[in-house]
Order: sequence, then C-alpha cells, then structure tokens
Amino acid sequence: MKLIQRIGYYLGGFSMGLIILAFFLNGKKTSCSYGPDARVLKNINTKKIIYSDAVKSYLSNNISDSTKINYVLKKGDINFSESETRHEPCGVYIIEGQYNEEEIILTVENCDSIATINNIKVEKQ
Repeated sequence: MKLIQRIGYYLGGFSMGLIILAFFLNGKKTSCSYGPDARVLKNINTKKIIYSDAVKSYLSNNISDSTKINYVLKKGDINFSESETRHEPCGVYIIEGQYNEEEIILTVENCDSIATINNIKVEKQ
C-alpha cells in the first residue's frame, strides 16, 4: 500500500469520525473545561449563588444589577495568588473581570452546596 493511499484512508476515517461526533454532540451542553480557571468557575456556577449583605447594599445603592456579577462569574479570571483555595471549611476565590469598561473584583466563598459572594469592588477605567 502506497503512502498516499494510507493518508487517504486516514483522512477518510478521521472525517467520518468527526461527522459522527458532531452528530452525537449536536445540541448537548458539552464543554471542555480543562484549565483551573474554567473548572472553578464552572463549579461555582453550578451551585446556588448567595449575595452577602455588603454586596446587596452595593447593588441597591449604586443602582446596579447582577448582570455584572453573572458575567464575571462566567468569563472572569481567578487570581490564585490572592485566593485561599485550601481555606476551611470553604475555599475563598478572588475573581477578576471586565464589564463595560469597569474592572470588577469579586470575593467568592465556594462551599459544597452554595457559593457566597462576600465582596465586590468596581473600578472605572
């Protein structure tokens, strides 16, 4: 068998596999969260999210809504150097993100069944 035939068979099988895979995964909520940021954010977003009194008062005083917080919880970056991931009983994470030219920093306490947003800091850019 010549090299060009081997490459042809390989590409044919590979393309059929991709088509079958796309058919089975079409419409399903599959994701590839392999990085540490993505895994922690996915874990936080699957839990019930509770706002602390300080965050509730900030949202009511500044006429803001929770859209900023939800966006940062989905697309933000975790600052692991400032986070206390091994804190007992719940890990504390610092999540940073940008929304409408504002730098938003959240302090989230990630427990087994709930995630509590303890602090929010918004800086205009």
